[in-house]
Amino acid sequence: MELTVNSDEYFMREALRQAEIAYDEGEIPVGAIVVCQKKIIAKAYNQTEKLNDVTAHAEMLAITAAANHLGGKYLTDCTLYVSLEPCGMCAGALNWSQISEIVYALEDEKRGFTKINPHMVHSKTKVRSGLMASESKKILDNFFARLRDRRN
Repeated sequence: MELTVNSDEYFMREALRQAEIAYDEGEIPVGAIVVCQKKIIAKAYNQTEKLNDVTAHAEMLAITAAANHLGGKYLTDCTLYVSLEPCGMCAGALNWSQISEIVYALEDEKRGFTKINPHMVHSKTKVRSGLMASESKKILDNFFARLRDRRN
């Protein structure tokens, strides 16, 4: 797939690169970026093990970095690209941030916010899913296979 700079695919590929960093560090491989005016203003990946913090999900860290970059708590003109569907905690934070759009690659069948309550995000937030889902699934499947192999 040819990636055009500033395309959805380009930005999701950047989120997947963050997931790969998480993978390499032994974290559940989820990556997120925040884009504002076609520029990446925040990058993050899961760091719950590294920071010993159950809230250190990629989305939470990306929200904080983006808010710091913008100098305000609202992300009304921003899009979050994330490699896995946000959980309920992250969806709640995204709701409070009033982010304009969420684009996630792969549905989280167990903990994704759409399974818990699809109305968790702000009413004005656009949500899209499925972009590069197979790439995200491959990273996650490889991670959990490696984890199982280490346990055996």
